[in-house]
Amino acid sequence: MGKKKKEFIRLDRESVIPISKPRLIHGLTQLFESMSEREEFSRFCKRVEYTIRAWYLVKFEEMMQLFNLFEPVAGAHKLKERNLSEDEIDELEQKFLVLLFQMMNKSNFKIVTDQEFEVAASGSYCLNLQIKVDEDKLDSTLLRSYFSKHPQDHLPYFADQYMIFRRGCGLDQMTGYFIQWKVDALISRTVQGFLRLTGLKKIFSRKGRLWYVRNQELLEGIVTECEEDEYDDNDGDEHSLLIERIRVQNMDLSICNLFSKTTIQEPTFEKIIIVYRLHSTKDGRAIYVKHFKHIPMADMEIVLPEKKSPGLTPSDWVKLLVSAAIGLVTVITQLCQTKANIKVLATVCSAVVAYCAKIYFTFQANLKDYQSLIVQSMYDKQLDSGRGTLLHLCDDVIQQEVKEVIVAFFVLIKYGKLSRQDLDQKCEELLSDQFNEKCNFDIDDAIHKLEKLSLVYKDEMEQYSSVDVGKANEFIRITTEEIVTIACQGDQ
Repeated sequence: MGKKKKEFIRLDRESVIPISKPRLIHGLTQLFESMSEREEFSRFCKRVEYTIRAWYLVKFEEMMQLFNLFEPVAGAHKLKERNLSEDEIDELEQKFLVLLFQMMNKSNFKIVTDQEFEVAASGSYCLNLQIKVDEDKLDSTLLRSYFSKHPQDHLPYFADQYMIFRRGCGLDQMTGYFIQWKVDALISRTVQGFLRLTGLKKIFSRKGRLWYVRNQELLEGIVTECEEDEYDDNDGDEHSLLIERIRVQNMDLSICNLFSKTTIQEPTFEKIIIVYRLHSTKDGRAIYVKHFKHIPMADMEIVLPEKKSPGLTPSDWVKLLVSAAIGLVTVITQLCQTKANIKVLATVCSAVVAYCAKIYFTFQANLKDYQSLIVQSMYDKQLDSGRGTLLHLCDDVIQQEVKEVIVAFFVLIKYGKLSRQDLDQKCEELLSDQFNEKCNFDIDDAIHKLEKLSLVYKDEMEQYSSVDVGKANEFIRITTEEIVTIACQGDQ
């Protein structure tokens, strides 16, 4: 089946290293020729992990202790036991948010911007209903207070009530006949054509100028096929990523391919974390932290908190009104004639009623799919919530920090002196050539950690060098974990 126009989503390539730590260490270790070098490098990797884990242990413990006061289940009781004033509670919750946002940043989670949210919501995938948040049920003081003290650029419009963090991009595909979706697309195109011809499109436009401005902004994130070719010819931004979105709405549809199988495709956010607080006081000062995985961008609304019950979309109402208007005009025209054609009246009225019934039953089917998606998001898509999410986050931070140090150190011992820019490029080339993975390597953070471990130094030419693996192990020294491991082996 042909497509009207290819559509690509442009995203920034992230700093997260998508390779698992065991695979990374094993792959780099095998690049050493002698067995002694492999053993030294393996020992170095373990000591780096133990050391970095110790660095973050205090922060992790503090964050978890603070969350105990704000967890939804028992936080209110613990706050009551401590008999704190409102100002003291405010200070503690802001301290928790500071630590939480620091961990998000270290784990390479990014705040979803307005543009990213609108680009994601501009399409439909499994979810074909308009979903809105019941803002009256959400608190707006917690995050507003945080951002007033820690301002950030490009915050989304919903930043006062909830925050959405995302990390990683992937693909989700579905293959099927999608007959109902194809019919809906054909009808929608027919209605849109009628509205354009009659000049009613501007009347039924929901947002007028705002709609135009918003869609101009979407063009910055959505790339068409021609633009994609131009992008490739110019090599584009090496840290940008293009992912194709294949939708029924963009396909060339006809009676011939209406009953053939079709594969649709949607980019996904591999990890999403959402933070919010309810306006209700029954949970005290509870802060909700939820963790989701593999969420299609066009269905991102399923992770939103406190969703309203969906109803007919403005498009559905337009279809109903247009159908009713056509039927009414036909009936009046026939009645005004001296001899009304009963067959025509009956046919038109039957068609209008049938089409309105079709819209209603389509809405019911979409509502059923929505309920199924909500259940799926709870059992399949939701990784964890509360303390479990924070533990996931803490482990992610350690894994990413360890991998950055290992990759940067390996490149330095392999190539010798390198400038910051060359080191960054060599690290990205290593991940691409050896592991077939691309990322925007965070070289500044890697160098900072290597300098903190006293493993690299910079000369007057602004070039970085490292000690060899043996000296690196001597500088880090034996760790508590190694001593415990040796003791356990001795007991056995």
